Amino acid sequence: MLLRLPKVKFVIVTLGADGCIMLQRSVEGGSVQAEEIGADDLVEKLKCQSDSSTATPSCVSSDVTRLHAKGVGTVCGKLFLGTAEKIPQSELVDTTGAGDAFIGAVLYGICTNKPPEQMLPFAAQVAAIACRDLGARAGLPRLTDPRLAPLS
Repeated sequence: MLLRLPKVKFVIVTLGADGCIMLQRSVEGGSVQAEEIGADDLVEKLKCQSDSSTATPSCVSSDVTRLHAKGVGTVCGKLFLGTAEKIPQSELVDTTGAGDAFIGAVLYGICTNKPPEQMLPFAAQVAAIACRDLGARAGLPRLTDPRLAPLS
């Protein structure tokens, strides 16, 4: 999408219980002299850096690099890997609306100028809290919800 739409600044792909991936276009553009790396290889490298032992969502990122995807092309940017909150089976009620809750929280993060390292874990928490209630809207938290980590 970043190759086809040059004005798009970033793209996020949600992966359900596996979290999300965000690719942010570099403002430096072609000035980065880094070696090209495959997008899939970089995702695997970031997975190794993320802490899978904690239930709390987190985010790891690459340096600005030139990423290529087989058959698609090359883009210069920064890749972020956001983890999902691990919800105990006993607390999981309904995943309806989890993706919408995530995107709503991302939009809130954009409107409040949060960097991806804060925005993605926050969005994962909002989505996870929503999964602890029945339906798409009943479980949506307010900013004062004690289950949300403070968004500084």
